[in-house]
Amino acid sequence: MEELLDWTIEHPEIKMITIYALSTENLNRNQKELKYLWNLYQREIESLLTSEKINSNEIKVRVVGDTNSWRKDLKKTARKIMKETENYTRSVLNILIGYGSQYEILSAIKKVAKFGVKSIPPLRNTFVNYLMINRPVDLIIRTGGYNSLRNFLLNQEEN
Repeated sequence: MEELLDWTIEHPEIKMITIYALSTENLNRNQKELKYLWNLYQREIESLLTSEKINSNEIKVRVVGDTNSWRKDLKKTARKIMKETENYTRSVLNILIGYGSQYEILSAIKKVAKFGVKSIPPLRNTFVNYLMINRPVDLIIRTGGYNSLRNFLLNQEEN
């Protein structure tokens, strides 16, 4: 991922990088494996707080997904990096942890439903605004030798 980030910095036309770190389906992995992953995510996101690459290139970092499934330390670190980079405008690095499109869509529907049936503004635009990733994706790289992208960014399209 470090090399990918370097490459995108060299190509300023790439405005959004999205890393699918952990799917909602993979939250059911065995506890030993999940503990390793939570430690890895915590360490890597923590390192972004002092990353010269993130700061000098003004890369906004967003960590999204089912935060109810995250450890407390990860929630705290994610909030901190998002707060510290919220005003950066060159590009966006999305890190999806505990993410699934079904979860994302249901979360957006719940937020839209709070408007009440009679007061919902034009649904398509409102719905898209409440997605975790609400812009089209230009490039997807699937690591690990797999081809499947099920339950991944199902609603991100050009408006």
